[in-house]
Amino acid sequence: MAEIFELGISDIRSGVASGEFSAKEVAETFIARVSAAKALNAVLVETPDHALAAAAATDKAKAAGETLGKMAGVPIGMKDLFCTEGVATTAGSLILDGFTPQYESTVSANLFKAGAGMLGKLNMDQFAMGSSNETSAFGNVISPWRRNDGGNTDLAPGGSSGGSAAVVSGRICPAATGTDTGGSIRQPAAFVGITGFKPTYGRCSRWGTIAFASSLDQAGPMAHDVRDCAIMLEAMAGFDPKDSTSLDLPVPEWEAGLKSDLTGKRIGIPKEYRVDNMPPEIDALWQKGIEWLKDAGAKIVDVSLPHTKYALPAYYIIAPAEASSNLARYDGVRYGMRDLPDGAGLQDMYAATRESGFGPEVKRRIMIGTYVLSAGYYDAYYTQAQKVRTLISQDFDKAWESCDLLLAPTAPSAAFGLGEKTDPLAMYLNDVFTVPSSLAGLPAMSVPAGLDGQGLPLGLQIIGKALDEQGVFNAGLALEERAGFVAKPEQWW
Repeated sequence: MAEIFELGISDIRSGVASGEFSAKEVAETFIARVSAAKALNAVLVETPDHALAAAAATDKAKAAGETLGKMAGVPIGMKDLFCTEGVATTAGSLILDGFTPQYESTVSANLFKAGAGMLGKLNMDQFAMGSSNETSAFGNVISPWRRNDGGNTDLAPGGSSGGSAAVVSGRICPAATGTDTGGSIRQPAAFVGITGFKPTYGRCSRWGTIAFASSLDQAGPMAHDVRDCAIMLEAMAGFDPKDSTSLDLPVPEWEAGLKSDLTGKRIGIPKEYRVDNMPPEIDALWQKGIEWLKDAGAKIVDVSLPHTKYALPAYYIIAPAEASSNLARYDGVRYGMRDLPDGAGLQDMYAATRESGFGPEVKRRIMIGTYVLSAGYYDAYYTQAQKVRTLISQDFDKAWESCDLLLAPTAPSAAFGLGEKTDPLAMYLNDVFTVPSSLAGLPAMSVPAGLDGQGLPLGLQIIGKALDEQGVFNAGLALEERAGFVAKPEQWW
């Protein structure tokens, strides 16, 4: 039998249910893994008591012959964007340093109700703004991967869910929550060789999840494989009357519906995703993905998404605009840190708190957002960006007339070294393949499919129609089976 720390959600759940090992043994194994992985700086707050309490409840329920939940016996990592009752929650920012919620986010509550325990709160880009986990106020997360060139360059785990990506890839947690605004589940999943799923906007409640851009933010699972993501998403998702954007729909049984036979399915290849200067290794992997899906029975068709080139500019107007509004609540009055210089008045306190509490990237996006919402620029920028967003959604609607799913790369490169990208515009380009589906609110996932010449993971992305998570899962399973990706980082931490 494999070591317990090598197991994912499905195998842990099965092992606990069969009595092969106890939930307590699982929890203790991963608690030790978390404690030993401090060099990665992926876990901000360790919560062993929570994991052990959930394990004890699972073992007690099993002994009593009760039906176990979907996540029974599985301890997970929680991105520090989800408010957790009685446990510090910072969103990776100093401005929330010391904030301990007295309530539970709906997503975390759903997972705990399903039997999951929490191993800790995971580091992330500040307020989910970043693609490399270098904007966290609590230091960079370091990817567990290394290049095969013999060097020891610290690599970015992707962002903003970099802590989640690192702990799952390093077998420090069997799974973790993430959030995806413009690619923040899929891109880090691709960088570290795991599977990450962004569901249809509204599938998972945003209540109790610290907001970045409210019309884009969506929670999702990050796990070892497609089946584990399906199990975890079933536990996370569901209607929530506390969230006005929550979809009042039953949660499908995605795990039970998994199948890799794509006979009769049409897979679209968007020509606009063939960007200039695409690395040959990315293009070659994309071609392999096409052949794998053909082998699974799918028909390949070429499609066009003509407004794709405007997706990044539109996103980096809409998301900062919403952020500038959402982050106005952090003023030093109600919660989090307060910077009150001697003799300062109220306005001085606001300014000092936000100056010392927000990092450079957050300030940059607040400034951009405030500018595009200001009088004289609102129509020129924000209104135009919203029009472009509508056109991008219409592009997808048109594409669905000739195909059922889309296949594309997840990211334009493998993981890069920490500090190698200092130009914000170059960093924003990491989202070129993930942003369009986010703007349209569509389900999408990244599946690990190969390694580049330096031995680093590369991912392929499946995009589906709204509410067709099952189709995305099934195509992802077809890729997973044919790619046979089993690479793992060698433990150096």
